[in-house]
Amino acid sequence: MKSAIVIGAGFGGLALAIRLQSAGIATTIVESRDKPGGRAYYWERDGFTFDAGPTVITDPACLQELWALSGRDMAEDVTLEPVTPFYRLNWVDGTNFDYTNDEALLQREIGKLNPADIAGYHKFLEYAEGVYREGYEKLGHVAFLDFATMIKAAPALAKYQAWRSVYSIVSKYVQNEKLREALSFHTLLVGGNPMTTSAIYALIHKLERDGGVWFARGGTNRLVAGLVAHFERLGGTLRLGDPVASIETLGDRATGVRCASGWEAQADAIAANSDIMHTYRDLLNSSRSAQRTKARLERKSYSPSLFVVHFGIKGTWPGIPHHMILFGPRYKELLADIYDHGVLAQDFSLYLHHPTVTDPSLAPEGHSTFYALAPVPHMGKFPVDWDEVGPILEKRILDEVGRRLIPDIHERIVTKFSYAPHDFATDLKAHLGSAFSLEPVLTQSAYFRVHNRDDHIPNLYFVGAGTHPGAGIPGVVGSAKATAALMLGAR
Repeated sequence: MKSAIVIGAGFGGLALAIRLQSAGIATTIVESRDKPGGRAYYWERDGFTFDAGPTVITDPACLQELWALSGRDMAEDVTLEPVTPFYRLNWVDGTNFDYTNDEALLQREIGKLNPADIAGYHKFLEYAEGVYREGYEKLGHVAFLDFATMIKAAPALAKYQAWRSVYSIVSKYVQNEKLREALSFHTLLVGGNPMTTSAIYALIHKLERDGGVWFARGGTNRLVAGLVAHFERLGGTLRLGDPVASIETLGDRATGVRCASGWEAQADAIAANSDIMHTYRDLLNSSRSAQRTKARLERKSYSPSLFVVHFGIKGTWPGIPHHMILFGPRYKELLADIYDHGVLAQDFSLYLHHPTVTDPSLAPEGHSTFYALAPVPHMGKFPVDWDEVGPILEKRILDEVGRRLIPDIHERIVTKFSYAPHDFATDLKAHLGSAFSLEPVLTQSAYFRVHNRDDHIPNLYFVGAGTHPGAGIPGVVGSAKATAALMLGAR
């Protein structure tokens, strides 16, 4: 293999392209939007910079490795700054919990909720360390192409009761309900319901505790820009603003791509960082094997979507930390409404992102940038007119932020806009407007997820949230490592 085309410039696509280019494979990334980043897109409005997300950076070592492959240092292109506390969790009764890896502070925070749970927390931490070792260090960067690979992993998965949910494992160790929520909400950041997502995802706690939580100075968009700069420095080519219309095939081989503009290119291998359903349904619509795969994918369960309100306001807010979780009055019941019932409930929980408390340059002087994110059912479960529903939900979300943190929020707003499920579907071709692709349940993980290499077209590969190991920056960067190993091994 001497040449490759990567479809999509999300984190997974960029990480894969850097690995290929570093290994001497002439690589071209073809991106449909006017900027790279995929879900890590950004907007500049009225002097404010708004990251679309993701905004929580963990395991910086997996990113630094992309530069080290060619003897470079990530600090040449990106400045990461630690965020502390990692998150402030806030409940409707006014309780706050600062979540951090400062052991003394964390013990005090747990003690405020229930002193008896301090010992239980440390037992949970031992569990998280075990699943991190087995699920992330050993399996997070390895492709599962056949069932035999899954069988080999089965003893470790069984040892850690992978069939149980994160919430049930947490509940085994701690008794306080607020602490159970504090230790289980992380799966929502990768599209998983804490009540059903495999307990293996408790590894996120260990990942954050060891590696910290970080922010790229200038916003997540600057991390994307750094990845692009490094890729192009290596000799890679990035083509923006030209959606791939089809992956061309001949027999059982992918031969190249054809774009909406009419531009065509051939390559020895094709890797798709595009939405998995879009890839199989639309880009491979002339392949019979792909259409059979599409039919199977349609029957799978997909992660929820998101409704995000971006707003720039007058004033600075040093008392509001970089990351907050504003829990609503319900936890289990709200999750059931989102994941099971497809109900847009009257209540909601919010993730509040406040980057200007770390980097004031993201807003005009004396102003602040925020976004408030609410998980909502995907369009297959809740098929409504978001142009009609969106403004109503936007006001309710801003009202809630005002009630709990910024009383005169509406008077302070300089600019605002929302991003809804239909935007995910339109801009990212995300199936059903899902924000995280396939739901990360055990029966859709590892071998049961979309394989990093297609089963029938041997030079067609996948990278990103829809393939192993899953969503989140460490997940998609890990998928790039697994996929690159397959592609480079194919040489």
